[in-house]
Amino acid sequence: MRLAKYLAHAGVASRRAAEDLIRAGRVTVDGEVVSDLGRQVSDGAEVRVDGAVVTGAEEPVVWLVNKPEGVVSTARDTHGRPTVVSLVPAGGARLYPVGRLDAGTTGLILVTNDGELAHRLTHPSFEVPRTYVARVGGGPVSDDALRSLRSGVDLDDGRTSPARVRRLGPDELELVLHEGRKRQVRRMCEAVGHRVVALRRVAFGPLSLGRLRVGAARRLAPAEVEALRRENGER
Repeated sequence: MRLAKYLAHAGVASRRAAEDLIRAGRVTVDGEVVSDLGRQVSDGAEVRVDGAVVTGAEEPVVWLVNKPEGVVSTARDTHGRPTVVSLVPAGGARLYPVGRLDAGTTGLILVTNDGELAHRLTHPSFEVPRTYVARVGGGPVSDDALRSLRSGVDLDDGRTSPARVRRLGPDELELVLHEGRKRQVRRMCEAVGHRVVALRRVAFGPLSLGRLRVGAARRLAPAEVEALRRENGER
C-alpha cells in the first residue's frame, strides 16, 4: 500500500493532506524520512508522523454535521474558533472534515477518519454533486442570469462547469455543482450581478440535511456510507 493511502486509512489525514505531510519530510518509515509519494509500506513497518507512531487503521466512521454560521471547517483552529470536528461526539477518533464550507456558510458537511473516502468525495474527477440554497441581493434574478449560471461563468480561476440552477423565489436560488472551488457559489452569483446574502448547503451526493438541527451531528448508517461509495464508483 502506498504511504499516503496508509496514512489515510489510519485516520491521520485525508490522502491529499497525507501527501503534504510526506512532502514536508514529517513522515518516517522504519526510522527513515520518506519524501517519495510512491513509497510502498509493507506489513510490520513502523510509520511515524512528527515522531508519533501511527497505529493501525481505526474503524471507519462518517458523521453528518449541520454546520452553524461562524464555525470553521477544520479539525483544529489556531485562533480558538469552534470547528466542525468539535461538534462531533468522536469518542477519540481522529476526524477531519470532507472539504470545506467557509465560516459564513451553513449546512451539510461530512466529518470522517476515512481518508480514502474523503479523497474520492472531494476530488473533482469524481464529480460528486453538492446542492446549495442561496439568498441573494441585487433584485430579482433574471432569466439571463440563470442561463449564465447554468452554462458556466468566467471566474479568476477559470470558467465554471455547467450547474443545475432553479429559482426558488425572486431572490432565492438552488444550485447543484459538481466542483468544489473556494467560495464558488458566492463568486458565481457575484459574476452575474447578485451578491450572496445567505448560503446553506442542503445536500452532498445522496445525503441531505433532513431534520437535523443546526449545530447537531449524527453518525451515518452503514447503508448511507455505502450509498456515498456508490456515488463515486467505489466498491
